[in-house]
Amino acid sequence: MTRYVALLRAVNLGSHKKVAMPALRDLLGGMGYSDVTTYLQSGNAVFTAGEPRAARVAADVEERLEAELGLTTEVILRTADELRDVVERNPMLVGDPAKYTVLFLLEPPAPDWLGGLDLAGFAPEEMRAGERELYFDLPNGIGRAKLPVALGRRLKVPATMRNWKTVTSLLAMAGR
Repeated sequence: MTRYVALLRAVNLGSHKKVAMPALRDLLGGMGYSDVTTYLQSGNAVFTAGEPRAARVAADVEERLEAELGLTTEVILRTADELRDVVERNPMLVGDPAKYTVLFLLEPPAPDWLGGLDLAGFAPEEMRAGERELYFDLPNGIGRAKLPVALGRRLKVPATMRNWKTVTSLLAMAGR
């Protein structure tokens, strides 16, 4: 059995891609997953599945979301162990956990994706790359941040961002 954390991309932002968390819990439970819980209203779920291949689980959830809820979005999965590694490998000091974020990537970016971009020009915003994650310190707030937007255009990989409080809360939920 594998404990997963599912991060649905771009749901419940504004008036599009709406999904109620009880409906998400019901959908995942109806797929045979157990110990299903959700966190906040932004498409975060933790569950246990018998399938060890994350890509298969993500594809199944995406298909079911579209078929049952009419929602087309990417599901970015991490196992509980992978999420623990994301937290343990954090390369920067976390000041305000609401302004420190992790951008979870569906897959690793191309090796040359930064291609000469001067990150210093975005100060005081900072970014460090992990394997399938980008860590951001955004001291002026997420809403005004310029660096994630600029990097998102270069990535060409589906991704979804969560603040540090959400990341650590999901890890605690996954560890139960």
